[in-house]
Amino acid sequence: MLEAPATWDRKRMAGDEQRSTDPDADSELTANISQTVSVLFSAVGVQDTLAQVVALAVSTIEGCDFAGIFLMEEGAVTTPVCTDQIVIELDALQHRFVEGPCLEALDHGRAFYADDLEHDHRWPSFGPEAVDRGVRSLLALPLQVNGTLGALNLYARYPHAFGVFDRGRAALLAAMAGLAFSSARSHEAEDRQRENLQAALATREVIGQAKGILMERERITPDQAFEILRRSSQYLNVKLRDVAQLLVDTGERPDTG
Repeated sequence: MLEAPATWDRKRMAGDEQRSTDPDADSELTANISQTVSVLFSAVGVQDTLAQVVALAVSTIEGCDFAGIFLMEEGAVTTPVCTDQIVIELDALQHRFVEGPCLEALDHGRAFYADDLEHDHRWPSFGPEAVDRGVRSLLALPLQVNGTLGALNLYARYPHAFGVFDRGRAALLAAMAGLAFSSARSHEAEDRQRENLQAALATREVIGQAKGILMERERITPDQAFEILRRSSQYLNVKLRDVAQLLVDTGERPDTG
C-alpha cells in the first residue's frame, strides 16, 4: 500500500537533512562517485556506456524506479537505452504531445523536475497520461555531449520521490555520463579511423600484387596494369579491390569486355 504523499515527502526531507550533516553519508557519496566513474569509463563502446548510466541511476538514486536516455541525432529524438518498457511508452507520449520535462531538458539545456505530475499543470496532456501509467515524479537532466543533445530521465512511482540530495546525485551522474559518453564516442571514432586505414592499406597491397602479376605476365608498365584492373572493375561492376583480389587468388586475367 502506498504511503500518503505528505508522509512520503516528510520522510524524504528528513532523510536529506540527516545525510547532509552525516560524515558517513559524505564518505558513502565519495565512494559512490568513485565507483560510478570506474563503471562508466570501463564500459565498452557508446551503447554499453549509456546502458551503464541508466542502470546506475536506478541502483544509486533513491526513489528512481525507471531510467532512460533521450538523444537527438540527425534531427530525430531516440531512446537508445532504458531500464523498463514503461520508459519507451512515456517517451513516446512526450513525442506525441510535443511536451514533457524530458523534451524541456533537451531543448533548454537545464534540469526539469516534476515532483507530482498529478498536480503539475506545465504539461497538461503528458502529465495525466503518465499518472495513469503509475508515474508521479520525473526528473530530467541534460547530458553535455559534444555534438549531440541528450537528456537523462528518471521516473518514480511516488510523488516527491527525488529529494535535494537525490537531485544533486543525479546531476553528478549526468555530468559524468556526458564525459564518459564523449570519451566512448572518441574511442569508437578512433577505432573506425584505424580500421579504415588498415582496410586502405590492405586494398593498396592487393592491388599492388595484382599489378605485379599483370606486369610480369604481360610485360606491361604499372600504369597499363592498373588500367586493365580499372576497366575490368567498370565492366564487371565490382570494386577495384575485388577484381585485384580475384586475380591474386585465381591467377586469371580479369575480364575487360
